[in-house]
Amino acid sequence: MSLAGKHAIVCGSTQGIGRACAVELARLGARVTILARDEAALRRTAEELDAGSGQQHGFLAADFADPAALQRAVAGHLEHCGPVHILVNNTGGPPHGAILDAAPEHFVRAFSQHLLCNQLLVQTLVPGMRQAGYGRIVNIISTSVIMPIRGLGVSNTTRGAVANWGRTMAAELAPFGITVNNVLPGYTATARLESLFSAKAQKLGKSVDDVRQDVIAAIPMQRLADPAEIAAVVGFLASPAASYVTGVNLPVDGGRTAIQ
Repeated sequence: MSLAGKHAIVCGSTQGIGRACAVELARLGARVTILARDEAALRRTAEELDAGSGQQHGFLAADFADPAALQRAVAGHLEHCGPVHILVNNTGGPPHGAILDAAPEHFVRAFSQHLLCNQLLVQTLVPGMRQAGYGRIVNIISTSVIMPIRGLGVSNTTRGAVANWGRTMAAELAPFGITVNNVLPGYTATARLESLFSAKAQKLGKSVDDVRQDVIAAIPMQRLADPAEIAAVVGFLASPAASYVTGVNLPVDGGRTAIQ
């Protein structure tokens, strides 16, 4: 499971699941570059990673709303920091709402920030992975890939596309020993989930706690996931131990999709 000597880029890594993934990869010995748009938050997170792992990590400020600028930033980073062996694609989900109410630009924005940015990152980083003889690409998506979530029309559509993109990429990169896997988190205790609970509570005229308890009641483990539990799975998939695992949609959801 050791990632000593490996360089990882973790996207959306100043909070929630992305931050937990950065912490886990650093714990396993990787040198981590965290990527997000808030430079102040990046600095704080990088300092915390440094203190916790005993080595120096880096950060890269870039906005997924501008795919071309993102690609330029990552390409420039490679010139100074060398090849990246591990990429964790993680981007905040599109706004909630029924699919019938979604405007065309909502889909365009979501596909750009998720699918297009993932594509550009992989195209930028894969040559270094091939040269290094080691590559792990992990896409953080959603259990909506298996079972659409009501009220997340644009997100369900986009996540499904990213899942098939990832599995297609897995087949193409397998001959080079580069794996591509999709992690499908279930309901996880993050700020985004709390915002979704709040929106649903307002729509239904219920309390946020009632909405939360309704969700928990549908999970066999009877609790939300901790982000660290998602990150532990990402750490395994990024490690040498997962060298023969590729093209997988892996739910990490406390058994919720297993009973549907």
